[in-house]
Amino acid sequence: MKKTFLVILLAIMTQVIFAQDDPYLWLEDVDAGKSLNWVEQWNEKTLKVLMSQPGYEEMYEKDLEIYNSTDRIASPSIIGNLVYNFWQDEEHPRGIWRRTPLQSYLSGEPHWETVIDVDALSKQDNEKYVFKGASGLYPDYDRFLVNLSKGGGDAVVIREFDAVSKVFIENGFYIPEAKGSASWIDRNTLMVSTDFGDGVTTSGYPKQVKIWKRDTDLKNARLVFDGQEDDMGIWGYTTHTKDKTYQIITQRTSFYTGSYHIIENGELVKPDLPEDIELSGIFNKQVLLSLKSDWNIGGNSFKQGDMISIPYADLIKGGTNYQLIVRPDERSSIAETNATKNVLLVNMLTNVKSELYKYTYNGTWQKEKIDAPELGNISLGSADEDSDTYFFYFQNFLMPSTLYKGDAATGQFVKVKALKSWFATEDYQVQQFEVASKDGTMIPYFVVSHKEIKLNGKNPTLISAYGGFEVPRLPSYSAITGTSWLEKGGVFVLANIRGGGEFGPKWHQAGLKENRQRIYDDYFAVAEDLIARKITSPKKLGISGGSNGGLLVGVGFTQRPDLYNAVVCAVPLLDMKRYNKLLAGASWMAEYGNPDIPEEWEYIKKYSPYQNLKEGMEYPEVFFYTSTRDDRVHPGHARKMVAKMSEMGYKVYYFENTEGGHAGASTNEQRAKMAALQYSYLQMKLMN
Repeated sequence: MKKTFLVILLAIMTQVIFAQDDPYLWLEDVDAGKSLNWVEQWNEKTLKVLMSQPGYEEMYEKDLEIYNSTDRIASPSIIGNLVYNFWQDEEHPRGIWRRTPLQSYLSGEPHWETVIDVDALSKQDNEKYVFKGASGLYPDYDRFLVNLSKGGGDAVVIREFDAVSKVFIENGFYIPEAKGSASWIDRNTLMVSTDFGDGVTTSGYPKQVKIWKRDTDLKNARLVFDGQEDDMGIWGYTTHTKDKTYQIITQRTSFYTGSYHIIENGELVKPDLPEDIELSGIFNKQVLLSLKSDWNIGGNSFKQGDMISIPYADLIKGGTNYQLIVRPDERSSIAETNATKNVLLVNMLTNVKSELYKYTYNGTWQKEKIDAPELGNISLGSADEDSDTYFFYFQNFLMPSTLYKGDAATGQFVKVKALKSWFATEDYQVQQFEVASKDGTMIPYFVVSHKEIKLNGKNPTLISAYGGFEVPRLPSYSAITGTSWLEKGGVFVLANIRGGGEFGPKWHQAGLKENRQRIYDDYFAVAEDLIARKITSPKKLGISGGSNGGLLVGVGFTQRPDLYNAVVCAVPLLDMKRYNKLLAGASWMAEYGNPDIPEEWEYIKKYSPYQNLKEGMEYPEVFFYTSTRDDRVHPGHARKMVAKMSEMGYKVYYFENTEGGHAGASTNEQRAKMAALQYSYLQMKLMN
């Protein structure tokens, strides 16, 4: 006990000393007048330079035309017997939530009925609302719980909405702004995870779940689960079927570990499951589970990356009747799943390319491949719970997104709509290479270039990567990248470095905590290979990344400034000494480690960009951007990095959008501006 107390005291003293040594700590006060004045001055300086670059205005207008184009796919969400869609354009900058019957949608010229006009609602309430989705009351979907963010942050207000009269219900369910959620149990009962007034976790997420009855006070709702302050967060949710409403609570002790609890007959049941297992859904009374590590159970040896199932009735009784559904190999992984009435759809990645499969269950699992488009990226869309109708999308670097409607029972599908191409894709090529990282692991990456590219080391080249949280980076079509970069003579590179989910949990876990440097070594290996192939050279090479990708590029230019001449660092983590003290930062310690533990700070401090800035280096002129309303990654990271670099005499660029949340923008105008600023900077540094 005494030793534990001394460790805690030492950590606190270290934090106090560090805070005193950080002259830019005041920039963490997001809305302080001094901070906002600083932001305004930097915005003015940066916009003056970037908006005056040749071609900026034309680029902005083209970007806005792309974002506002009515030729976009109206992404369908099947809810009951209707298709819902959220749409933003020039006339509706904040958007409209609208609906139409399925047959009308499939006609090609649907007659849309506006359900919620977010622009009108924002004007009425004098708030800059951002629509964050809605959950309907099964099975009639005449009521919804609508999530509205004030400025685009993760925190939302939840309001009950009558979908028949199309009005918010006076004295209906209302949950104040918080990083919470709510699910329907029945018409008069909700399962709610929010800040009930008793505080939240250190990550800023709910630590309690309550059952709330209509016409009672939220604070008096019945407590069904009470977590710990140092949990990442506690969430409750429901899954509705014709037979049963499943009530599930997940207690996340970290980003990748936790436990599941099920309310059955009013009692809380905790299944005996590995702490890193992921409950992927319930289909045909089978609970679907994804394994992040090997598991021996019931005489079966399941492997890391497997998807398995168990009957719900067995699970809550402590049974071990698990069955294997999918087992990926070393170069494949499960990207996503979805389910229709009778079919489980599984989207697989094989060497970073998609393959679609259907699974049916009748005591055992039967597998069949769907003859979907190949050599690209499939993403599953909405599925109908009352039939086998579903939607999916296909795209690659040179093929715009195409929407298909499928019949999961037969495996047949038809094209619904294909986006037009905004640039001459027939002039370009895609190549996939791989390179050995420092430890010998082969790292794949894609290169998109003009077919007549000259390998002379003079091609302006941009690398995009992420490398974290088991998030895969997949081939995708970008009209903005095509018109603002490829058509201007640029080369685009997508690097599939470790830390992502391209090859399953093992690929991700290889870069956790003390092994983080492997991710950065992968990143540098790709850059060096591009240079060795004479595709580009350091003077012509740029990198861009956001969030964890912002940390990636921050490490990139502080560890290897010799490799790059341009860096776009968006909504980044950079101060890894204090990241766990800022907003949702504590929830990411399973990814990066805890800087308050001396042994873990020992490896974090070796790459933390803010702490590793040095005077007298030849850093590229970095462009940082973030949002005042980002309530996930604190804008203080970017602010302090800019202040410190500027004080050291480095030339940098900085722009902070006053709204937009972690996405950095809320409207198409803001998105067009951010894109134009980014490519204006890249062209200035790598092309001009």
